[in-house]
Amino acid sequence: MVTPKIDEKHLKIWRTVQKIPAGKVASYGQVADLAGLPGRARLVGKCLGLVPDGGIDGQQVPWFRVINSAGKISFPPGSEHFERQKGLLQEEQVVVIGSRIKLADFQWQPDLAELVFLLEY
Repeated sequence: MVTPKIDEKHLKIWRTVQKIPAGKVASYGQVADLAGLPGRARLVGKCLGLVPDGGIDGQQVPWFRVINSAGKISFPPGSEHFERQKGLLQEEQVVVIGSRIKLADFQWQPDLAELVFLLEY
């Protein structure tokens, strides 16, 4: 098996996902935009599948906080990955009805201070 090449784009995405607070979610496109990679939502999905087991920078990457732009978990309902993501979100008090999360209630909306001081571009 070939180990995928990890580059700066991967790190930007992972570090952005690490900033999503517990109890909040972000869409793949939102993560791409906040990581300074507009239009790269598919890259976000791909990168989340490549997160090293130990995380990065000594911290885990909470991949489960990233959902699609319709507010749904992207894994097929009932699959092992779907159930794992749903369970992890529910542990953080995110309400998941079927496969949907109400973005009006749970979407991360970083304020200006977070945009300036937390996120890397």
